[in-house]
Amino acid sequence: MTEAPMTAQAASTATAGDILSSHLTGLAGAFLRALPLAVGEVGARPGAAAVPAAGTGDLLRAVRRIGGLLHTFGASFEPGWVQESRTELSWLLNLLALEPGLVRRAARLLGALDGLNGSEAEGPGMLAGHAGAPKARALLDRQLTLARTRAHSTVLQELRSARLHALADRMTLLVADAPLAKPAEGRAGAVLMPQAAAAFGALAASTQLLPLQRAATPYGGDGLRRLGSVPSARGALDADAALAADDAPWHRTGVLVKRARYALEVCGRPSAVLDDLDQVLRRHQEASEAAVTAATAARTPRITPATAYVLGVVHADQRLDVEAARYAFGRRWPELPPGAEAWLELPPAEGWGSASESRTA
Repeated sequence: MTEAPMTAQAASTATAGDILSSHLTGLAGAFLRALPLAVGEVGARPGAAAVPAAGTGDLLRAVRRIGGLLHTFGASFEPGWVQESRTELSWLLNLLALEPGLVRRAARLLGALDGLNGSEAEGPGMLAGHAGAPKARALLDRQLTLARTRAHSTVLQELRSARLHALADRMTLLVADAPLAKPAEGRAGAVLMPQAAAAFGALAASTQLLPLQRAATPYGGDGLRRLGSVPSARGALDADAALAADDAPWHRTGVLVKRARYALEVCGRPSAVLDDLDQVLRRHQEASEAAVTAATAARTPRITPATAYVLGVVHADQRLDVEAARYAFGRRWPELPPGAEAWLELPPAEGWGSASESRTA
């Protein structure tokens, strides 16, 4: 069951511990309900869907939100327990996201190549009829299928491990009794609002480091020719390292957007605007990772120059999508409230302590 939001009168007297315990109880319950479904789904089939099945998707949502809550409001819990829990939740999150991520990457890359190689009503793609296109597609498909099979075997093995059972036991105990610390005895507004504001402060600081001016042009041609940041400690950088350094601040901002989203949910103020920003930066990361995969495939030994050329075009296509996502983020961000106070002073949409397990990611 989804926890009912607190009334305004109850919220005014609730402690931070009351709010956090209520929220964690709902999330831990969602975790425990989804876990057996997710294990059954993984065991029943090799992953072939770009969107995780229902049980796996519910489990991922619960894991992300519990981890985000513990990061932002960790001062209200026992420090040792928070650190151990975050470590284990991060392990499970990376494990569960691996196989669906590879499936989405395959769909993205093969779809892009098919579009470049196809003929639409608007005209043929720039790779239409190119001799290297079929071989490039077969190479990408083979490499990604192999990676997905290996990921599936790893997930199957780990989902039967003692480590997962220990994490499930930890979530079971969390339903009954969260290990709160002394600060959780304070009033909810006085304790939780400053911690949520810190999450927004980190997001604002991270965004100030982004080259939004360079991303202010549609199609981002300058972003493809000039990298915004390169570590000065290194000498001659290879292309992958340079692009990774350029992408890293955006990936970091994507993590902080998620934490800000989850902080608002705990405060009863879920934001569709942050949901949208999260989707934009997720698109940025997936396009960035797909570009790396295309570049790696192009270095496969003994492939023909025509095949390598096609993979280079696919790489450039994905980097264009990276720039398009940066442009979309840069268009939205200046229109948002300038400080944490503006977000946190919005009227609560669902009430303090409203569980978010029924929300989609």
